[in-house]
Amino acid sequence: MSSDLKRKQKKKNPKPGQLNPNWSLLQQKLKSDSNSSGTRKSSNNGDPEDPSSILGKRKERSYSEVDVPKTNPLTPVNDDCSLTDEVAMDCEMVGVSQGTKSALGRVTLVNKWGNVLYDVFVRPVERVVDFRTHISGIRPRDLKKAKDFRVAQTKVAELIKGKILVGHALHNDLKVLLLTHPKHDLRDTAEYQPFLKDKTRKSLKHIAAEFLGADIQNGEHCPIDDARAAMMLYQKNRREWERNVKDQTRMRLKQKKRKPKKKAREGNASSNQTPTV
Repeated sequence: MSSDLKRKQKKKNPKPGQLNPNWSLLQQKLKSDSNSSGTRKSSNNGDPEDPSSILGKRKERSYSEVDVPKTNPLTPVNDDCSLTDEVAMDCEMVGVSQGTKSALGRVTLVNKWGNVLYDVFVRPVERVVDFRTHISGIRPRDLKKAKDFRVAQTKVAELIKGKILVGHALHNDLKVLLLTHPKHDLRDTAEYQPFLKDKTRKSLKHIAAEFLGADIQNGEHCPIDDARAAMMLYQKNRREWERNVKDQTRMRLKQKKRKPKKKAREGNASSNQTPTV
């Protein structure tokens, strides 16, 4: 009976066998890792700015290095699309005839707030041989449902009538539109004295970058951005610009008044001369 009890006890409490060498190595490694992490935690708790943290030393970024999304300075401040006393215009041209002659391919008008009044692709009267896409941004598909030239021309003439017309190198835009505009109502950023460099014209891209901090005309031109840039340049310099226009107008009137007097004097002098016999 006693021998049977001993056998049962032996079955209930078997002797632990030897572990596989691989398992024993793994256990030792886990123990060593837990001990080292414990010492790391205790050291880091004492000094929260310890460079030997688990994540390593983190480089602190100054406020100036933080990525702040840049705002576009040409974005309108409101959504007022009403026709204002000042209107900016920009046109994109395509090549007709032999490709060297320019024709209207797109025309854009914005009000003084920079909101679009009119923006259409235009189908030229002559066949297009060069779309000039790398600059104009116009593609063949854009002209499939484009406005006829006469329709666009009439609409533009209605919108700019009696308005101050703002733009860059406006003589080129008016030329392709086959329109004229009173000279005293033109505000051309290509001819405004403060924007000139050594009396030479600068591109709208350079003027916008220098005076507005705007980045335009990178590759294909956007007439909306170009018109907005011209309008913003005018609005920022409006007071001084209008003063210069008034001064120039006053000088022209003085010169016109002087010319008839000179002619009258010359006429009187010739009449007073006695003929020689």
